[in-house]
Amino acid sequence: MQRRRLGQQGLEVSAMGLGCLSMSDFYNVPDEPKSIAAIHRAIELGVDLLDTADCYGPNINEELVGRAVSDRRDQVKIATKFGFMRDADGAWLGLSGRPEYVHEACDASLRRLGVDYIDLYQQHRVDPDVPIEETVGAMGELVAAGKVRYIGLSEAEPDEIERGHGVHPLASVQTEYSLWSREPEDGVLEATRRHGIGFLAYSPLSRGFLTGSIRTPDDFGADDYRRTLPRFQGENFQRNLELVDLVQELASKRDVTAAQLALAWLLGQGEDVVPIPGTARVAHLEENIAAVGLELSGEELAQIEETSPALAVAGQRYPDVDVSAGDDS
Repeated sequence: MQRRRLGQQGLEVSAMGLGCLSMSDFYNVPDEPKSIAAIHRAIELGVDLLDTADCYGPNINEELVGRAVSDRRDQVKIATKFGFMRDADGAWLGLSGRPEYVHEACDASLRRLGVDYIDLYQQHRVDPDVPIEETVGAMGELVAAGKVRYIGLSEAEPDEIERGHGVHPLASVQTEYSLWSREPEDGVLEATRRHGIGFLAYSPLSRGFLTGSIRTPDDFGADDYRRTLPRFQGENFQRNLELVDLVQELASKRDVTAAQLALAWLLGQGEDVVPIPGTARVAHLEENIAAVGLELSGEELAQIEETSPALAVAGQRYPDVDVSAGDDS
């Protein structure tokens, strides 16, 4: 497994991480034995970055990750997030970046994970009602207290990255990034690279669409979160399906899967980029990891760019009103 550095403070992780959201929420019926088997297999194959969040479940995903690594804590880097608030029934209650909430949320995550420290603690979304300086200041206090090793932001704008990093060094910024979601190329990557901040790419397979396994909306369960997303609806779905077919055609020429081609493209965008595809299935995990080390030629990259240019995908990432956290898949 190749290694990549996140930030300038010493955090080094596997070139590909594992997003754990789908093990507990949004897409599938939770299956703890299968999920733990996937985490253990990831570790066997050299993946040491596990990404979770307190709102996944809510809460139960952190508990799952904690149980999975309880006997191998020294082999993994645990990344979790705070900010989204949900009640016990899963209803969304809004955002909070208040300093006192940052401390409360961290203590709660430590208990659920069953660990003494969190390797990478991230603000899930920036709270528009709290200056980023105050939130990151509180996160820095957690580092000083030994509860957190490194800190990061998720879905932050370039100016927020600048301001937050000015208060305490950021190791990473996490944002959706894939062949279909190229928004980070419009300012965010420039901001992270200016300060040597690493980049975690969630949904690197566009929530499964780029795998080619989704052919109709009927492939989703009745409660599947993707049914609510514009890119998976109506005419957008059909247009995007045509793009998937083009990616599959290019992949077949290289004798790899569409997922592997999409991940190889992302890995090739820079040594500071670490994809965190999510899966609870060992077979899919092994397929994804096989993309590490797959180098694409200049001709192949040009073909991919021609097939899937930045604005090719149809539909927005999220509905106009959406406070959910659907990362890591």
